[in-house]
Amino acid sequence: MEKQSLNRFVSKYNLSGLVESVKWESKDGSLTTSFISDDKSVLGSVTMSEFEGDSAEFGVYDTTKLSKMLSVLGNDVDFSISDIDGKAVSLKFKDKSTSVNYMLADLSVIPNVPDLKQLPDFNAEIKLDSNFISTFIKAKGALQDENNFTFTCKDNKGSIVLGHSNINTNRINIDVDCTCTGDVNPISYSATYLKEILVANKEATDATLKISSQGLAHISFSIDNYESNYYLVEIQS
Repeated sequence: MEKQSLNRFVSKYNLSGLVESVKWESKDGSLTTSFISDDKSVLGSVTMSEFEGDSAEFGVYDTTKLSKMLSVLGNDVDFSISDIDGKAVSLKFKDKSTSVNYMLADLSVIPNVPDLKQLPDFNAEIKLDSNFISTFIKAKGALQDENNFTFTCKDNKGSIVLGHSNINTNRINIDVDCTCTGDVNPISYSATYLKEILVANKEATDATLKISSQGLAHISFSIDNYESNYYLVEIQS
């Protein structure tokens, strides 16, 4: 397999180290993980199709360590799962000259991810193109101390604001193409997580961000053989 393909899968949930402990599931030619951050402000799932691996579930406790170990290998690697009495205990990777053995964690120490079967009605849909992705990443870099972004919509005119406040502040306002069901009062989410989500999916040419006045936001990407879904939980000011 190509190591680059696995690295892309990992980056879409690891979010530069913000999410570490997850369960991987290999089944029917796909590799899937569901995840939740330690502060429970983001959760989601990533699926990579065209994955060659035996059916198994295994716990990856320290994703950053796994990424660092994989970095010593070339791009073309052999992949296998070692098991004892039918239980996966390690992942093995090997290129022409080097092998890596990554010890797996017991699934009992991996955070449980809530199953979002009943989603709220979404009041706003925002089209995210490559220009928005680039602009938001730059905006977060410019206002690094701003941990949240705020979405507002009035008369079907939407904006995403870093530094939103009722007083005069440093702020960056990004107009967005949106469709809203009525006006949407200001609602805030983690700018740190959104920035890392966009960085992990920066090759996307378009995506949709849906926002509910009940406090949940959903952003999805379909890129090559990767399907990624992220849910952001409202941050109370």
